[in-house]
Amino acid sequence: MNANRPILITGGAGYVGSHVALHLAERGERVVVLDDLSTGHARSVIGAELVIGDVGDRDTVARVLREHDIDTVVHLAGRTIAPESVRDPLRYYAGNTCATHNLLACCAQAGVSRFVFSSSAAVYGMPASGVASEDTPTAPINPYGASKLMSEWMLRDLSAASGLRYAVLRYFNVAGSDTRGRTGHRTRNATLLIKAACEVATGQRDWIAVYGTDFATPDGTGVRDYIHVDDLARAHADALDYLRGGGESIVLNCGYGRGASVREVLRAVERAHGAPIPVVEHPRRIGDAPSLIADAARIRQVLGWSPRCDDIDLIVASALAWERSLAAERG
Repeated sequence: MNANRPILITGGAGYVGSHVALHLAERGERVVVLDDLSTGHARSVIGAELVIGDVGDRDTVARVLREHDIDTVVHLAGRTIAPESVRDPLRYYAGNTCATHNLLACCAQAGVSRFVFSSSAAVYGMPASGVASEDTPTAPINPYGASKLMSEWMLRDLSAASGLRYAVLRYFNVAGSDTRGRTGHRTRNATLLIKAACEVATGQRDWIAVYGTDFATPDGTGVRDYIHVDDLARAHADALDYLRGGGESIVLNCGYGRGASVREVLRAVERAHGAPIPVVEHPRRIGDAPSLIADAARIRQVLGWSPRCDDIDLIVASALAWERSLAAERG
């Protein structure tokens, strides 16, 4: 058993959070999950203690930090749908920025020394080259990206004024599910392309929408850097090891450094499914970048992180297997 003190994971009953919690628990960490279950699911918490509560509730957060003697926090709780943030910006500033402020205030009071933050490539907006390194200027184009960037700034400034050290992980397009089928993405009406396409393949949706076929990309559809959720979970563990080893605060992209277009993703789903899926084409949406790919050199160099699932067919196969199990579960 790991001799370190427990780790608090906020949002640990959600999609990415449940994979991070499971990965850390499997390697012997003591894990406490704080989740209000608004989008997470209690059954997704495996090998960890679940505390049901809101990150925005200061009394709850202070109590959890105190009672469990927490000195390391992995913060994944928050809202994640960019188009929704445009329609309801204050919900995102409340659920992401204000809740993070509350959490950081409690961490400062409790003497938490290490903090891993779930951020997003949305902080980059639409870089002209389509490739973003950690040094690319941040220019979010929606409240979701802005709310994440503001949280990064608070973390940076608190670190400068205290002994807190942090790792900010900027996710690109997270996809797939636990390769052993133990947890996955349970959110209904999800907007992530691979999940939605797999829902079509399993009869849970009638068709998949493709927004934009006239981008300046090889096949006219948007290109994104898809990272398997298992590799992302290991990145959190590697970041934790880096901070425990005395590493300085750092910002890291989480991606593979190469992209797949919407059409390429859908062909991968059809290969895994063994049949075509219905597709409906729509005009491009305002604010959709033609291409957004990570320059992922820094995370490999600094953490020694090496992906194990860098294959679109593997990513899709794990996602489809999970959707089939969900469809069977729901009857």
